[in-house]
Amino acid sequence: MTTTHPGSARTPLREGATGVTDFAPIMLMIGGILDIMRGIAEIADDDILVSTRNYVFEFNLTAWGWSHLALGVLAFIVSFGLLMASTWARALGVGIAGLVILSNFLSLPYYPVWSVAVP
Repeated sequence: MTTTHPGSARTPLREGATGVTDFAPIMLMIGGILDIMRGIAEIADDDILVSTRNYVFEFNLTAWGWSHLALGVLAFIVSFGLLMASTWARALGVGIAGLVILSNFLSLPYYPVWSVAVP
């Protein structure tokens, strides 16, 4: 067991926290890339999605594509800010991740398996 001074750069708590701070931006980046691909697929061809009737959040499928594309691009950009440990990216990362999860939940009837599988 090594003990270091609390003010030094390598405390045991800091070593454990770096794994989580590296994992979160990578997961946000992967989610952003998958959302970009989903948005492009929805914009390019509406026939890949199931069209449902009488859904409360019924939008044009192209509109869903643009929203997924925009959220994916924002998630991808914010993930780089998180990798550089920017303060602005911390709040935006939580917000963007929440919006991506919400948009996947709201588009559940259109593409159920993808909406559940993507983070």
